[in-house]
Amino acid sequence: MHPNPVFHTQDAQTNLAWARERAFGVLAVSGADEPFMAHIPFLLDDDGQMLWLHLLRSNPIARALRNGPLAARLAVSGPDSYVSPDWYDVPDQVPTWNYVAVHLTGDLELIGQDQLHALLDRQSALFEERLLPKTPWTTGKMSDGVMERMMRAIVPCRMRLSGVDGTWKLNQNKPDAVRTRAADHVEAFGQGTDLAVLAALMRAANGQD
Repeated sequence: MHPNPVFHTQDAQTNLAWARERAFGVLAVSGADEPFMAHIPFLLDDDGQMLWLHLLRSNPIARALRNGPLAARLAVSGPDSYVSPDWYDVPDQVPTWNYVAVHLTGDLELIGQDQLHALLDRQSALFEERLLPKTPWTTGKMSDGVMERMMRAIVPCRMRLSGVDGTWKLNQNKPDAVRTRAADHVEAFGQGTDLAVLAALMRAANGQD
């Protein structure tokens, strides 16, 4: 989180709504010798009190949770872009990076394996709804027994939230006209997180034989 308070003006509900919409982040807990991290999709309850996710059973975080709940932080980031000093059109500026990031903190714990199927159904329903009018995929399309075998490799978790903080670093420390000029250039030339970059990487990736 950036320390400048000018970038922390959004309230908890705005930060929660943004994280709920993104629904993907980096989960981190403290391990005995090093931090453990995992990139995960998640669900956030409407009241912002509870977060739901699943992990591979072999994930170091999942193994650590066998000993009981752990303090955790989930970082939800993007979009972001480099901002060139030239784009402000005023003297004596320096490069920076603009971004939005929300951190959710709380206690992470394993829950009963009998809750896993329902959690996966809720997750896929949320993301499939965003693809409408595509006919939604459901676990009912799986062959008999396949879903059950695959679920043995993952474990369901929940995180009871105790803190929410967000950095919205969008050049609020600049005059309106300066910030607007920079925004126009970011739109035209900016670098950072977007679907076009992801799609290009997917096209270039080598598949399995």
